[in-house]
Order: sequence, then C-alpha cells, then structure tokens
Amino acid sequence: MKNKAIGSSFDDFLAEEGISEEVEAGAIKKIIAYQLQEAIKREHLSMTTLATRLETSRAAVNRLLDPDNESITLLTLKKAANVLGKKLRVELV
Repeated sequence: MKNKAIGSSFDDFLAEEGISEEVEAGAIKKIIAYQLQEAIKREHLSMTTLATRLETSRAAVNRLLDPDNESITLLTLKKAANVLGKKLRVELV
C-alpha cells in the first residue's frame, strides 16, 4: 500500500485542509509580536511608557503584543515601529 502523504509538503497539507492563509497570517503576527517585544526590551520601555508614546492605552499595547491577536492595523504597526526607532516594511513576494 502506497502512502499518499510521503513526498508531500506541509504547505500542500495546509492548502488541502483549506487553512494555509489562516496559518500563515498567525505565524506572521507571532513573528511581529516577538520582534516588537525584543525591541521594547532593547529600549528598556515599560508598557505604560510605550502606551503613552503611542497615545493609546495599555490594553491596546497588550493587544498589539498578543501573538494570537491578528486584528492589528498597519497604521498601529507603523506607529509602534516608529516609536521603537524601526521601520515597518510590508512587501508582496
């Protein structure tokens, strides 16, 4: 008996399950949240200070840093990047 799964990729599996886009979006948000948290550590910023600089609440900062919250806007990400001395780059490949 031949196993159909042998030789197929994880990307193929996700596409077959119809969850490729959802999984990729989740992974991207987790990476961005991690990068933001690392930049915050390097700058020695508290959540309160970051919220003040972003002109928002600590709850909004918590949502921004929540790796499972995928509803963050590009404007919010750009503001956060600017506050942390970074640039936001989005590209289609």
